[in-house]
Amino acid sequence: MNFIEELQWRGMIHDITPGTEEKLLEKSVAGYTGFDPTAPSLHIGHMIPIMLLMHFQRAGHKPLALVGGATGMIGDPSGKSEERKLLSSETVVYNQECIKKQLSKFLDFTGNAAAEIVNNHDWFANMGFFEFLREVGKYLTVNYMVSKESVKNRWEQGISYTEFSYQLLQAYDFYWLYTNKNCILQMGGSDQWGNITSGTELIRRKASGEVFALTCPLLTRADGKKFGKTEGGESVWLDPEKTSPYKFFQYWLNVADADAPKLLRLFTLLPKEEIERLETEHSAAPEERIMQKALARDVTTRVHSEADYCAAVEASEILFGKGTTESLRRLSEKDFLSLFEGVPQSVVSRTEFDAGIALLDLVTDKTKMFPSKGEARRMFQQGGVSLNKNKAGDPAEKLTADVLLNNRYLLFQRGKKNYFIVKVE
Repeated sequence: MNFIEELQWRGMIHDITPGTEEKLLEKSVAGYTGFDPTAPSLHIGHMIPIMLLMHFQRAGHKPLALVGGATGMIGDPSGKSEERKLLSSETVVYNQECIKKQLSKFLDFTGNAAAEIVNNHDWFANMGFFEFLREVGKYLTVNYMVSKESVKNRWEQGISYTEFSYQLLQAYDFYWLYTNKNCILQMGGSDQWGNITSGTELIRRKASGEVFALTCPLLTRADGKKFGKTEGGESVWLDPEKTSPYKFFQYWLNVADADAPKLLRLFTLLPKEEIERLETEHSAAPEERIMQKALARDVTTRVHSEADYCAAVEASEILFGKGTTESLRRLSEKDFLSLFEGVPQSVVSRTEFDAGIALLDLVTDKTKMFPSKGEARRMFQQGGVSLNKNKAGDPAEKLTADVLLNNRYLLFQRGKKNYFIVKVE
């Protein structure tokens, strides 16, 4: 596979140094991209550099994933309008271990082009300040550093020396990997171009070496909003504890038609012909959301698992009316609460269920789901109330703990769309 050609048809190249394609066609090489451990999980914005590494490996090259145990202590100013908060060393170490586990799901660590995870703390930990100035600072002028976009964009409101020096650290990362791992290519987002080319310049001046740089476009949605955020402004994380597989699946399922073709190219390994077929089928029946379903399946399965994908599909069917009591009972408590997040809740004492509580009393006196017993009876008679996805017929029926979901919850549905949860404590 021609790595550059693959990226080109997928729309994944923003900037590239001359001669990169020719060099990669000569032989198998090593290339890297970096991830600073500023949080205990990567989010879907990090999926683009991950995909770069995956395509790089598929083309027969050796991918290096750099987890910045040292640079994570400082914070990259690229794309930031204000100073980052410094993290403790303990937090950085914890975060980097979490990220290493996530990266291991995407790359193959066996064979001739085995992936490798490296940590820049290994080469910075024992480097003193004077040594750093002599080995790195001497080779790049302040004029050169100030010309970088990441610095110019912060010049008016001010940038600390700490963040100003970040590009020197990243430049030395490239130099160290070039010297010790025969790495000749650094990849990243387009906001990283300045930092990456600082590395190519350091290697040219310090080692008379020739290396290469490649960046991909920063991704925004068709409506101009930032990609990777929910409507509520929350990041979509790869860690299932921070973003449940159901929410993760729903994010991809709900992308706009205008964004779906681009996202299929960026976030899946589907071949060009398959993506074009999906586009054709989607245009014939857009209400079926064929592109979004293919996208959601591919990414959810890769990031989480086939089982998580199937559970998310089943949960979606529950929410939109196709679920059963059995499918509800298969949901974990976490998935249940994630699925019905924001649904009104009332808390009822468990002692109410010991002797059995009348359904009518529960939906009126105990929860105020209905303002009056008369209105509740009418809704029951009309078949407008469901309990745990079964029609509730007799309002005098007594409920006991055996009907609870996860031994804690009851799910009521009034009409087609109005849900209500009773939590038993």
